[in-house]
This record gives sequence, C-alpha cells and structure tokens, in this order.
Amino acid sequence: MNPYYRPRRSMLYVPGSNTRYLHKARTLRVDSVILDLGDPILVDKKVESRRNVCEAVLAGGYGRREVVVRVNDLDSPWGREDVKAVARAGVDAVLFPNIESRGDVDEAIALLDESGGPHLPIMVMIESPLGVLRAEEIAAASDRIACIVVATSDLRNQLHGRRTPDRVALLHSLSHVLLAGRAHDRSVVDGISTDLKDMQSFEYGCRLARDLGFDGKSLVHPFQLPYCNDAFTPKPHETAAANEVIEALDRAHREGRGTVVVNGRLVEGHHVKAARRLLAMSDLIAKLEAGW
Repeated sequence: MNPYYRPRRSMLYVPGSNTRYLHKARTLRVDSVILDLGDPILVDKKVESRRNVCEAVLAGGYGRREVVVRVNDLDSPWGREDVKAVARAGVDAVLFPNIESRGDVDEAIALLDESGGPHLPIMVMIESPLGVLRAEEIAAASDRIACIVVATSDLRNQLHGRRTPDRVALLHSLSHVLLAGRAHDRSVVDGISTDLKDMQSFEYGCRLARDLGFDGKSLVHPFQLPYCNDAFTPKPHETAAANEVIEALDRAHREGRGTVVVNGRLVEGHHVKAARRLLAMSDLIAKLEAGW
C-alpha cells in the first residue's frame, strides 16, 4: 500500500496572502489544507504570502490535518524560492503545479532534495491536455508522489469544454488520470468547482467523483466542506456490509468453498480486498476527526 495513504476527502486551498484564513483553517473540518502560493496570489503579494505560509506552518496548530503548500511554477520568478522556503518548514507535502512529464517530476524532486526536503513526499497537479496524455508517465515517475490532483477548471478551459452538471467535457480526462494513478497506487483527487452558489451541482460533482473512484475533492470555500466529507465518508451500512463480506468469504474458505453469495451478490477475493480498504479508510477518518 502507498505509504502516504490517508484520508483526502477534502483538500481546501487557503490563500497565503490572508493570515486570517491561514488561522481559520486550523479550526475547519477538513482533511488537508493546501496553503496556496500559486496563481490566485497577486504578484505584489507573492513574497509576503510565502512568509505568511512559512510562519503559519512553523506555528503549527493544524492538528492531524495534512498540511500541504502549493508552490508557484518552477519557471516563474517565485517557484524555486518557494520550494527552498517551505522544504524545512515542517509541511507534510509540497504540491507542484503544471506537471506534464516525468522530467517535470524529476526536476521538482531534485529541487526539493537540494532545498533540504529529501524526506518529503510531493503532490503533482495535472491541468493540461498534455499532462492528461502523459498521466501514466507522471504517475510512474516516483514513489515520492503522495497524490495526484486534477486541476479541472484549467483543464476544461484548455479543452474548450463547457461547464455542465454531468461534467461530460471532463469525464474522459478524469478517468484517464484516475486509471494511471491507480496503476501505480497513487491517491487521486478531483478538482475544484468555481461556482460557489450552485451547491446542488457541487454535491453531484462530489458523488460523481466518488463513484468514479477518486479519493476526494479539492475545494476553495469552507462551506463546500460538508458535501466533500459526506460524499467520501463510508456510511455505517457500508462498513457493516464490508464486515459481512469479509466474514462470509472467510467462512466459505474454511468450508472449502472459493466463493460465496452475500445478499444476492457473488463475493470473491477482490471483494474482500475492497472491503478491507473501505474499513481501513473508515478507521483512518475516525482517527483524523478525533484530532480536529
């Protein structure tokens, strides 16, 4: 199993330019906070944001939430200095944007190591058609990749796709990146919704991502959090069914049978594997929430 496996039902972007938001994130019911130095930050606030984020991380107080910093593009005036600043600050991972190849992954890891962060995992953002096409190459590039985040807003714009509730313009890309990530045992997280008023579509998007197989969803506003957390949290009836599957097949094996029917469905070994994964995630979520 991926050593960086953990709940990422909700990954909230928090702008580094706003110290009030950086503090507020310590109180939110969120699995991961992404302290953001990237595109949303105005040019004249870049250096200040970097300082704010480093101070916030060093101050701590985020409990068991995963603390991630999204740096600027490495070919920008700020990206390399961002990495140097956060590598030793105590973050849980560094999120690199605009990843389009194995070479991009290698460059990110090399810079992180040079900056004093050889112990840190990385996260990579896939946000372009080229990145999607090379998703398998990217996912295979390093076992330091803790998570792949699909930047769906950027991707849809580059695809010239329209925003629709069923997200039809993105379905192929989402499935392709997910397939590549799972082939290499990576966590994969869906992108944001920029429509902050249409919560019905947001909730539908969360459940669509869950049903496709994503681990969670990134988001930009705290009032979206309950929808993310609810969609990706195993429900009591699901954990009960998982235990039933495990017990039933174990009993069948003791009786010399390789399969068993549970509630009208054939159960085999791979169903038990899925059941154990669901139960493990449920336990991890309970432990995480106990530290909020």
